[in-house]
Amino acid sequence: MSVDSVIHDIGYQRYTGPRLGREYAVGSLFLHGLRTAYGLGRSAKSKIFPWAVALIVTTVAVVFTAVRAQTGQRVATYTAYTESMGVLAILFVAIVGPELVSRDLRCGVLPLYFTRALRASDYALAKLAALVSAVWLLLGAPQLIMFLGGAFGADDVGAAWDELLDLLPGLAYAGIHAIVFSSLALLVSSLTGKRAFAAGGVVGVFLMTGPITGVLSSMPSDAVRYLAGLPNPASLVQGDGDWLFGNTDAFNVGDYGPAYGVTTVVFVAACVALLIARYRKVATR
Repeated sequence: MSVDSVIHDIGYQRYTGPRLGREYAVGSLFLHGLRTAYGLGRSAKSKIFPWAVALIVTTVAVVFTAVRAQTGQRVATYTAYTESMGVLAILFVAIVGPELVSRDLRCGVLPLYFTRALRASDYALAKLAALVSAVWLLLGAPQLIMFLGGAFGADDVGAAWDELLDLLPGLAYAGIHAIVFSSLALLVSSLTGKRAFAAGGVVGVFLMTGPITGVLSSMPSDAVRYLAGLPNPASLVQGDGDWLFGNTDAFNVGDYGPAYGVTTVVFVAACVALLIARYRKVATR
């Protein structure tokens, strides 16, 4: 029995509108990633963790500001505040990093991204920029609260200007945290489509390298103790803070500050290069 073939006209028409190109695609990925980091446009469940962390860091800043307003004494410098929020920043990137990239790997949508003008490096760098921005806002926005409290309580314009000069190192230190932690977190997260494994991997890097720093810190050699923070990303960032901003509570690096700066640059460059290579491999499958 033969079956007659029928062609149905479903009204398909070619797209004749403007083609916004590669730059628009990269910008859209960045904005979508930044929104995803804070659960915007997603379910209420997705907002719980990022906004809980944001609430904690903001509450600490408000308390510091209130105490300063009542006593006239600064509880902590801007860089010291950033230092104290480092653990929360690690947890933030461990949870948010997999949200940004692991889902795309698991759902197999990356080949669709790469069939157009978007390159593998564009995808990787857009996601990285989104996570860096999210972490920087997490650590930097509360500092603005502290700054406003200090500036409005200043006796004159000169004191307010000094307050601004104190703020800038804090924002820069928050940027170092954001770049180092985000580079590592996104690289680890890009290796698996399972978010739980990715989050565990990110935290595991910090936990496994921490004892190495602890052992080296107990060595009798001054040089070894000063360089002990290099293997651990968190201590590496603290060493940068001690070198650049003179944090009294940060990892003491003595005269070896430049070694921490060079190591940080190499570490971030290696993470970014490996991240791009990872997505180029995905694009060629």
